[in-house]
Amino acid sequence: MHLVYPAVLAALLFSIGLYGVLARRNAVLVLISVELMLNAVNLNLVAFDVWLRDTLRAGQSLTLFTIAVAAAEIGIGLAIVLQVYRNRAGSNVDELRDLAEPPPTPTGAGAGSDAAEADADKAEAAA
Repeated sequence: MHLVYPAVLAALLFSIGLYGVLARRNAVLVLISVELMLNAVNLNLVAFDVWLRDTLRAGQSLTLFTIAVAAAEIGIGLAIVLQVYRNRAGSNVDELRDLAEPPPTPTGAGAGSDAAEADADKAEAAA
């Protein structure tokens, strides 16, 4: 078996997946692109395993492990995307930046003095 054919196909699949991750805005399409990249890696693992005639079949074993990890990744990823879609009515990746916590407000020396002055004013008004 020639190693060039699966290697070129894997490079093509990986390139298409990388383009999909970088150019797409829909979270589902980004997950599909990541799966495409993982399948390119799996193709390389199996092709090099066959080409090297490994008796332990390490490439195929790693491929099975990668498929299991990819299945878990797509399950969790789709659950997150569905939850975001329910909350925001869209799965645009650019809008997901809004989910981050807002930066903490700066607390300087003057921030606590306003509260202390308000307490002093209340105490004087009560007296």
